[in-house]
Amino acid sequence: MTIDRQMAEAGWLVQSREQMNRSAGLGVAVREFPTASGPVDYALFVGGTLCGVVEAKPEGTTLSGFSDQAARYMGGVPEHLVRREGQVRFEYVASGTEILFRDHADPAPRSRRAFFFHRPDALRRWLADPITIRKRLQAMPPLLTERLRDCQIDAVTNFEASLAADRPRALIQMATGAGKTYTACVFGHRLIEHAKFRRVLSLADRANLVRQTRHEFEDFRPPGTGRSFTELYNVQRLGPANRS
Repeated sequence: MTIDRQMAEAGWLVQSREQMNRSAGLGVAVREFPTASGPVDYALFVGGTLCGVVEAKPEGTTLSGFSDQAARYMGGVPEHLVRREGQVRFEYVASGTEILFRDHADPAPRSRRAFFFHRPDALRRWLADPITIRKRLQAMPPLLTERLRDCQIDAVTNFEASLAADRPRALIQMATGAGKTYTACVFGHRLIEHAKFRRVLSLADRANLVRQTRHEFEDFRPPGTGRSFTELYNVQRLGPANRS
């Protein structure tokens, strides 16, 4: 099956219910796993812990209507496998050409498109922290406004308000010379430090702007740290050797 192959490529060991061995690897996906609502197509175990389900549909199926079905399976998993509230939190609905993912630990959880199934080590990392990125985005600390212009304060404040409201697409429009790159340094630092983003990608359409942006990050000293940004985090200019 296509989904079997996709999960294997993502690092999951796919097993039948009869061959189930939760300790066979970090990530184990068990087909046709029984629940109180009927068998779910795949139950996901990370480190032997049941943490989510995959509901599979034929290619071409509109997936948006099946999230509630997957959620019912999650609520009907065997009780003896659930050790704590919120343990079974990851939900996938997949057709082989499309994947929807929902993390039920998010505030107001919603399904969103995923490029591929997450690797087991990613789910293990998220399981270790019940506070998701979306929760952190709703609890960002006050902005330190030292050395910031009014337009920069407005930009960062409104940008973070957009993310907190689960509107991830935002446009910051500022006049030439208003300090757009410095503003990007400010909110980039806040996303990494407080929202626990692992990476922030900054794109520019000309090589000289890429160099300028990198120098700006190298010179940036996050408020309250007494250190440069590059002393705290790695800044890398991507080139042909690391574009894969």
